Amino acid sequence: MWLMLQQAARDDYVVATGRTTSVREMCEIAFAYAGLEMEKYLIIDKALYRPAEVEFLHGDPAKAKRVLGWEATTSLEEMIHEMVDADIARLAVK
Repeated sequence: MWLMLQQAARDDYVVATGRTTSVREMCEIAFAYAGLEMEKYLIIDKALYRPAEVEFLHGDPAKAKRVLGWEATTSLEEMIHEMVDADIARLAVK
């Protein structure tokens, strides 16, 4: 964010790992990290699918690297672990 704010002109940048994954794989990583069996908790309701579901989504950080010199240093797994840790900490406060 700081690098973006230092630019002379405003612009849009994609901050991403460049790695393609599915929501299911992200859930598998999160549940495994939390020590839970995903199939016991995950409910898939096809009625909630988007009508024009996109099969392939990919964040391309090439512009951020080219213009800002930015590269992801946190892996997908590390980011998901941080998110799970934050959720657990938030729930522990209640």
